[in-house]
Amino acid sequence: MRHVAPTREAFDRRVLAVPPLAHWQAYEPLIAAQAWPVTDELNALLPAGSSQHFVTQDKALLDDGLHYEERIARGAVATRPGNWHDLFNALVWLRYPALKRALNARQVEEIARMGPRERSRPQCALTHFDEAGIIVTLRDPRMLAAWDRHDWHALFWTHREAWVRGDARVEIFGHALLEHALTPDKLLVGKALVVMGGGDAVEACTRAIAGGGILNDPQELRPLPVSGVPGWHAGTADEAFYTTAPCFQPIRAGRLYPAALGALPGSDEPVIADVIA
Repeated sequence: MRHVAPTREAFDRRVLAVPPLAHWQAYEPLIAAQAWPVTDELNALLPAGSSQHFVTQDKALLDDGLHYEERIARGAVATRPGNWHDLFNALVWLRYPALKRALNARQVEEIARMGPRERSRPQCALTHFDEAGIIVTLRDPRMLAAWDRHDWHALFWTHREAWVRGDARVEIFGHALLEHALTPDKLLVGKALVVMGGGDAVEACTRAIAGGGILNDPQELRPLPVSGVPGWHAGTADEAFYTTAPCFQPIRAGRLYPAALGALPGSDEPVIADVIA
């Protein structure tokens, strides 16, 4: 069923105080205002010298015949006016420009290889992450092992304090996931890349994507019911939530996940972490 976001006039602004939207408070005026922001307002927030800018999507723009991603590579992020999906896409561009550029560069490479009408496995993976992506940082390999077997109770309840302390963290990257968060109490499931240890998880993912080492198949992405993160949903106060809510699905037979990303001490280069449960 296609998701229908609430109207700007009617949406419950209390969702802005609850994660994940609470983590986007810097952009709350653009989200909560009665009037939709226009592209000029969004462009004013870009850093000087930005290689991309937002342009209103209209017939004249679409008549250029370019693929959406090809247009971005030339500097123009097509943005539909009065549209939640595209507004959140713009906000992600403002917060994570290097990561968005890495995804776009990979998409353009695939378009050149496949043509504009065919989609490769890497394109599907890149799109899934762009729309519903999350970046998860963990320090405890036991949490990764629990995630590997979809033991949601262990991941979120047994290791609850790790989430509360910030030793386990989630950053929402996917703009469709942010759009879904406008609906109160909606159970959210993201498509995750996971980084073990400290360091800059976003930078590690950006470098790995740009280098072509990850997101070559959708099966690389781990589903994570982010509504299970303590405090992200009212149900997280109840232990039974983790065994009864429909977002907590068992692992499919034969499903295996790739190793986590990590960063070598003293190195900027992302590596595949050797994590042993």
